[in-house]
Amino acid sequence: MTRKPQSFETPNKHSTENVSTRAQTPAPILSTGYWLLKSEPDAFSWDQQKSRGAKGEPWTGVRNYLARNNMRAMNKGDLAFFYHSNIGLEVVGVVRVIATAHPDPSDDTGKWDCVDVEAVCDMPTPVTLAQVKQTPALAEMALIKSMRLSVQPVRPAEWKLICKLGGLDLKALKP
Repeated sequence: MTRKPQSFETPNKHSTENVSTRAQTPAPILSTGYWLLKSEPDAFSWDQQKSRGAKGEPWTGVRNYLARNNMRAMNKGDLAFFYHSNIGLEVVGVVRVIATAHPDPSDDTGKWDCVDVEAVCDMPTPVTLAQVKQTPALAEMALIKSMRLSVQPVRPAEWKLICKLGGLDLKALKP
């Protein structure tokens, strides 16, 4: 049995709209205010992000449509976990979106966007992928379900739990 993704509308059988067009229109991505951004530390590390200071850094090089659309849904002030992928496999810090989606300067095609982020704070104790997988309340987190996606939404309850696992006081994240 083929299951239709929940993000697509089910056409009304009495509608005069073109069903094939309507069925292909995904629901818009809405920001929860929380995200997870993956970076390979040998390409761009948390220490490099911190070294950029308040001017931040464009989050360039994303070449996946869903990840790009997730960035387009980000708002200025949204927070994101900085996750070391490939090497480390852990949440090591928190960044803040300081500029919403704009053309990625590393893209010559005009198809790809990026956001600018600044480092907010270190995760006092990095939270590993293994810890996330061992925590039942995080079983539905995009980090588990969509492991290869480089820009992922994080639900508020997941955000609070990851912060707790890493020993991060949520009050420290207030502007």
